[in-house]
Amino acid sequence: MAENNYSSSESMQYIRIGTTYYKTVKKPLSSGDFMTMLLPWSSECIKQDHGKSFLSEIPKYDGFCFVPSHLDYQRIVGNFYNRYYPFGHAPKEGKPEKTLAYLEHIFGDQLEYGLDYLKILIEKPTQILPILCLVSSERNTGKTTFLNLLKAIFGDNMTINTNEDFRSNFNAEWAHKVIIGVDETFLERREDSERLKNLSTATFYKAEAKGQDRQEIEFFGKFILCSNNEDNFVLVDPGETRYWIRKIPVLSKDNQNLLSELKKEIPFLIYYLQDRKLSTHKQSRMWFTTQQIATPALKKVIRQNRNKLEAEIAGVLMTITDEKELQEIKFCVGDVQDWLNRKGMRNLDTIAIRRILQNSWNLKPADNSNAYTQYKIAGDGSIYEAMQKGRFYVLDTKTVLQLNE
Repeated sequence: MAENNYSSSESMQYIRIGTTYYKTVKKPLSSGDFMTMLLPWSSECIKQDHGKSFLSEIPKYDGFCFVPSHLDYQRIVGNFYNRYYPFGHAPKEGKPEKTLAYLEHIFGDQLEYGLDYLKILIEKPTQILPILCLVSSERNTGKTTFLNLLKAIFGDNMTINTNEDFRSNFNAEWAHKVIIGVDETFLERREDSERLKNLSTATFYKAEAKGQDRQEIEFFGKFILCSNNEDNFVLVDPGETRYWIRKIPVLSKDNQNLLSELKKEIPFLIYYLQDRKLSTHKQSRMWFTTQQIATPALKKVIRQNRNKLEAEIAGVLMTITDEKELQEIKFCVGDVQDWLNRKGMRNLDTIAIRRILQNSWNLKPADNSNAYTQYKIAGDGSIYEAMQKGRFYVLDTKTVLQLNE
């Protein structure tokens, strides 16, 4: 009879989920770090490597589950194997002075919200959070360092993707992560932004790996985007509430050891965040209110992303309300078409105009055809009034001003 010359730690490298065996491996990365992976492993290979009796020592579970937790982690939940990885840090009393200074650089006057964001990530990993975007056209701002710091904190529960990774149909590598970072983000297509928005508030998602059937899983991913493009790295529509966009300034001094210094303070940061009380309370599905995470950088992206037609409509409305000193303006799609014709925009599709008014601006036409004051633009550019009937839209001047910001 063969001797059992293997250790219990060797058998713990393997698990059986249902009828399939897996092996825990550490994949080396170019950074020198390792990524823990669970790979299917045949029973025949295990017997060849360790002997037939080794199989009986391998832990057996009914299936996989995905239960994120950092402070009260359980690898086995019921008789299911938790695919969420253990939190790799223990809190240690001390003040993370360099980290707090760095976070103030990232979050600026929104530092308290930034600290709340990190505390929620650690203590409430299932809570939906805004899509955090760090942008700057300048170099040496520390954007990528932020991603790398979070990767050091959350380990295998975070991934840093490329644009192509995000677009790929094969998403199993990142669908189980609590943080999904995208560096050098440029997701300019409409389908990219729609997918990103939908995922940011999704509770279930279909994960797909090569050669495997798609599986519906619980989804808890939070997206963090970094980009050198401040204007149109992603499409953001007016009224969008899911993005927290911050423009990051250049660091006051170049410190090649910044990341290693921040990593040393991680135990202090964990202790500090646990000890610190939240400065906010949950006020929306993404915790923060739209007003709390509003920034000039967000307004800039919205302004730059609006198509030419939308910007032209907003501009004409501003011109009319300013010149006529109106508190509100009533108009129909045909009026808008006439205004833009006067500005040289010919052969306009009324469907495109209506889509902007109803989908982008959330306006609804009057239920019935009623009389209203129509504003027309003469050949010399002057604006005159006429009485007309139609199913008009209504905008107040405050909203017109916001559309032109």
